[in-house]
Amino acid sequence: MKKIGLISDTHNFLDDAVFRHFDDCDEIWHAGDFGSEPIAEALRSRKPFKGVYGNIDGIDIRKDYPEQLVFMCEEVKVMMRHIGGSPPKYNPETRKELALHKPQLFIAGHSHILKVIYDPAIECLHMNPGAAGKHGWHKVRTIITFVVDGKNMKDCKVIELGKK
Repeated sequence: MKKIGLISDTHNFLDDAVFRHFDDCDEIWHAGDFGSEPIAEALRSRKPFKGVYGNIDGIDIRKDYPEQLVFMCEEVKVMMRHIGGSPPKYNPETRKELALHKPQLFIAGHSHILKVIYDPAIECLHMNPGAAGKHGWHKVRTIITFVVDGKNMKDCKVIELGKK
């Protein structure tokens, strides 16, 4: 069993409250738009860490993080990329990658819209943690925690960090 802290779209701002909410997590995953390397380092220094770069990230982030990750967490295949869309409106590249990899969990950021949606057409749970930073059109900064236990994903908790 692994508890995951999921964050995205920090845009070079990292609220200290994130660490309090992720304190009991086993891993932290960032779905892109870090903003700068110090944000990635602050998260990476706390827990085992995975991340993908986003459209605003520069070479400092892109040299360390890929556009897409596909990996196993327990018995769940995960695919993570920053820009992907959401059910049923995935962008063309994401649609192709979802068909190729057939994940049970697809994570994206970019939209600044928090979503947790099951897509029965591809038997995949989609998560977007919204935006944790202060840049963008969202009104409230959000993150997610959840548990992966074998093949099961459960105990999803949406956390509001406050107004941007």
